[in-house]
Amino acid sequence: MDTIPMSEDIDQRRRRFFGIAAMTIAAAQLGIIKPADAQPGKSKLPLIKPQANPSFGSLKQIDAGVLSVGYAEAGPSDGPAVILLHGWPYDIHSFVDVAPMLASEGHRVIVPYLRGYGSTRFLSSEAVRNGQPSAVAVDIIDLMNALKIEKATLAGFDWGARTANIIAALWPERCKGMVSVSGYLIGSPESEKAPLPPKAELAWWYQFYFATERGRAGYEKYTRDFAKLIWQLASPKWKFDDATFDRSAAALDNPDHVAIAVHNYRWRLGLADGERKFDDLDKKLALSPVINVPTITMEGDANGAPHPQAAAYAKKFTGRYEHRTIEGGIGHNLPQEAPQAFAEAIVDVVAQA
Repeated sequence: MDTIPMSEDIDQRRRRFFGIAAMTIAAAQLGIIKPADAQPGKSKLPLIKPQANPSFGSLKQIDAGVLSVGYAEAGPSDGPAVILLHGWPYDIHSFVDVAPMLASEGHRVIVPYLRGYGSTRFLSSEAVRNGQPSAVAVDIIDLMNALKIEKATLAGFDWGARTANIIAALWPERCKGMVSVSGYLIGSPESEKAPLPPKAELAWWYQFYFATERGRAGYEKYTRDFAKLIWQLASPKWKFDDATFDRSAAALDNPDHVAIAVHNYRWRLGLADGERKFDDLDKKLALSPVINVPTITMEGDANGAPHPQAAAYAKKFTGRYEHRTIEGGIGHNLPQEAPQAFAEAIVDVVAQA
């Protein structure tokens, strides 16, 4: 990978995207501290402390497929593209510290709100408020087309990791490489039929809650309280403050959020239909296709959310592959809890491609 010098031209680009926040980042990068999770022989990006960057600044909006997509962008417009994909119930601020590190390395970084989050909206009031994973993946392909991005490195966690997995499996020509928290997450309603041991089922309590109308009504009434509880359970050692949570929780005020979240989990259990136009994609995904693009999977050592063990999915990656466990009490929202490790994984997987 070619590293772009920190010239005056690049500084001007960064100021354009980050404003005053870029100067804060530059100051943080002057510290000489070795990250605890750094691995010998791997890329070393300038250090940034988690939660050092307050915001993305101004966001952009573009029509793509059935959506008007809200997104943050950082870095040179002609740089190699990296698309960062958030999960539920989080938002683009999971990558608020990752994006400037990648931008400083010359990458064009795109961080979209998924359907049902933030400023992303359906273009038609008649559109199905559909949360099935294949639909979310098509949204990102449509976004790449709208932004004229032929090929990108994809990185994400939770719903975002699943979306990246699907694109890497079904459209490998559009995916240069991938970083996936919790590894291989492609599934289907058929595969979900198999019961799990009681302790494992307990971890999915919210999925069963959403299967009921009481659950839908409860999530609609207590969206933020629900989301904060998920954050706490999924990352039991992450001491996020109210400001950090509130910044992301605002994205859940999207008018379609509840419908899409509930549909996603009902679809997984076979309790809600998807759209017929995605049937062919879902048939391919039901076969659990292998992924052959260069991939680094990651897991925090304190992930409290349901997740497979690395050994269970290693054989699903047939290209260049590596798994990294990030220590230090890192939970489910790995990009926000360990931004240095996440950004370094992206730089490393780009170098492998």
